Amino acid sequence: MTHHRLAINLCGIELRNPVIAASGTFGYGLEFASILDLNMLGGLVTKGLSRHPIAGNPPPRLWHTEGGMMNSVGLQNVGVIAFVRDKLPKLRRYAVPVIANVFGFTAEDYTEVIRVLEDAEGLAAYELNVSCPNTRHGGIYFSSDPQLLSDVVTPVCRIARRPVIVKLSPNVMNIKPLAEAAENAGAGAISLINTFVSLALDAKTRRSRIGAGLAGLSGPAIKPLALRLVYEAARAVTIPVIGLGGILTGEDAAEFLIAGASAVQVGTATFIDPRSPLRIAEELDRVAERLNIANIRQLVGTVQLPAAAPQNKQTAEACKIEQ
Repeated sequence: MTHHRLAINLCGIELRNPVIAASGTFGYGLEFASILDLNMLGGLVTKGLSRHPIAGNPPPRLWHTEGGMMNSVGLQNVGVIAFVRDKLPKLRRYAVPVIANVFGFTAEDYTEVIRVLEDAEGLAAYELNVSCPNTRHGGIYFSSDPQLLSDVVTPVCRIARRPVIVKLSPNVMNIKPLAEAAENAGAGAISLINTFVSLALDAKTRRSRIGAGLAGLSGPAIKPLALRLVYEAARAVTIPVIGLGGILTGEDAAEFLIAGASAVQVGTATFIDPRSPLRIAEELDRVAERLNIANIRQLVGTVQLPAAAPQNKQTAEACKIEQ
């Protein structure tokens, strides 16, 4: 049982705690209903929903790595119409805020999925997965270009009555322009990070360990990178940031809040322990108690980093190369 000190308001949505089950690792939520009390979650994000059903990528789809996991499921899902017809009525039996993750290959794909969801009851918000290739622009990802990102988020925000969360990719040179573009286009919050593009090879066959070739890396290995990106994004925008990437414990969750996140999502940890979102919330409550914090919001953005040291011309040039 988590304490009232964890309760937060996110984009006008009341959450009993700031720990949300992330998209892709929690199915449609219903798969976990026999394992844990969904009502005790801060919230849950569905698998990504598209206009039409998608069968996903060829196997193997998962590969275990040092400190993490690679996946290339290929956004397999039942499609938005089947979700509204078959899944959502069952989810409505629970009090947990349900966030629908939405993706597409053109801006119109996103708005069409949102139109269908707008007519349905039982959703708290939308999360846009923008780490998809824009087929109209030569395969550029929406998540890597501020203008293309805006071209997706703006029309969605125009028609959505519910808050829109934009999930950003870490596979970019600089997260700040993307975070700012999402906010300026009308997003109510941003979530980050999505997975890192990665590759695992079999030396014997010289082939990828994953059927589709490249895959997305998640898990504890990416946590320090995720923390840095959340820190940078939170400083760039005024809307809430939801942090995710390798969170396994309440301490991990607290670190993301300190870096500037208002809430967190737990993904890969559910493969290790299906009840991990609840356990992490309970551990976060103990962290707050230990730190003598009355409300978890007091942790948000309290990070203390040393001021940037003055750079001479040579180190400035070296930094440019590194970046």
